[in-house]
Amino acid sequence: MALPLLAFEHCTVRYLGRVLFADLSLRIEAGQHWAIVGPSGAGKSTLLAALAGHYVLTGAASYPLLAAAPPGPPDPLFSWRKRVALVGPQAAFRASDHLGQLYYQQRYNAAAAEEVPTVRAYLEAIPAPAGPAAWSYARAVDTLRLRHLQDERLIKLSNGETQRLRLAAALLRQPRLLLLDAPLVGLDVATRAWFDGFLAEVAAAGSTVVLATAATEVPALITHVAVLASQRVVQAGPRAQVLPALKPAPPAPPLPDLAELRALAPAAPAPFHTLIGLRGVSVRYGEKVVLDNLSWTVRPGERWALTGPNGAGKSTLLSLLNGDNPQAYGKDITLFDRRRGTGESIWDIKRHLGYVSPELLHYFPGQLSVQQVVETGFTDKLVRAAPTPAQRERAARWLRVLGLAGSAELPLRQLPASQQRLVLVARALVKGPPLLLLDEPGQGLDAGQLLHFRRVLDALCQATSVALVYVSHYAHELPASLTHALRLDAGVGTIEALG
Repeated sequence: MALPLLAFEHCTVRYLGRVLFADLSLRIEAGQHWAIVGPSGAGKSTLLAALAGHYVLTGAASYPLLAAAPPGPPDPLFSWRKRVALVGPQAAFRASDHLGQLYYQQRYNAAAAEEVPTVRAYLEAIPAPAGPAAWSYARAVDTLRLRHLQDERLIKLSNGETQRLRLAAALLRQPRLLLLDAPLVGLDVATRAWFDGFLAEVAAAGSTVVLATAATEVPALITHVAVLASQRVVQAGPRAQVLPALKPAPPAPPLPDLAELRALAPAAPAPFHTLIGLRGVSVRYGEKVVLDNLSWTVRPGERWALTGPNGAGKSTLLSLLNGDNPQAYGKDITLFDRRRGTGESIWDIKRHLGYVSPELLHYFPGQLSVQQVVETGFTDKLVRAAPTPAQRERAARWLRVLGLAGSAELPLRQLPASQQRLVLVARALVKGPPLLLLDEPGQGLDAGQLLHFRRVLDALCQATSVALVYVSHYAHELPASLTHALRLDAGVGTIEALG
């Protein structure tokens, strides 16, 4: 029998004394490419981290092909871990001084953004491992469509652009085993279609691919599938045998009644005529035009889809609306019946809206408990709040509505990424704002979670006058209650009716 890349036989995976997997068995051969599927919380990210050597394993774990030293001069520091690259669900970029993590509003502060490395500097700083290199800098930036972004600061990248950058960084490590955690999250329709060809090129360059994904989004390259449930591998084998036998997703939790949602929402309609008013707004960074002469109005009770490809300007537009982008000053922007630049603070704006975005999740302090994270929604700050008893109860009720009550005391970082996004949704909802800005809140949700989340939003829209701006690349993720759409393409907006 040929030697495998790695083989786990009846292993136990532990972290800080806690058992993450018990009796884990998995064998990955050369020439195989694996998908790890299962519901949210099943342990997909944990299994990838275990394959990367991030946890303590006991039992029979071996890495025959990974442990074989590459050709070339011997490396006294060689380890099989150097032949593995893991692209996790969140970025961890640092400032140029290497002393601090990037912070959320740094992307909109011109002086602070200069402290952040460019795409070129970030990729060129990755040390080249010993041995032959299948991936050069030029090949990586061309394959990942980053050449036009080489001089862009990391913090200025869109969610999808950041995902492509992290894939390029992983390839420059010349991995024999490439581990991808939810790699399609944040990618637009066109980029997802490109992804199959990208994986084929990665495999042709000599890498074995193992990725965690939804069972409905298994790429063409994949030859084998492992199904997880409750931190156990319940089925593993060839794709043609495993995927057709998968059971349908469990039904979504029962929908809370409208009376409960009305009790959690404002008692009276929002006292505003115009929530969002943009007239001829343009935003540029250097020579790059991000928004081009955009006019758009949102009134109380309206529900909008905001769509467009990666890099179209969606995140920049939302940053103008939530008070984070200083380029809002001097432009014809009205928020909550008040013209920007007339003495209002960003906190005057934030108190009227609830906001969720992938970037917010990247920078949110993960040591806070789930309950504490939701309670920060009352102050709009990323630090622990001091809620009143009534506010504490209100936060707990929103966690129950979104099916997260059992996780209230856990640190945010211990939850799967999909559940972390739902926690931020509860944070956005907790103060009953007249406007919700939800930037890709359905990223990574499994089928049951997404169905329940859409039903909650639709019921909330039915029971209250809340206005909604919902960003997504996919029609199946959009709530049925949306009635209008603003599509951005290269910063130019087009408005249309839905339904």
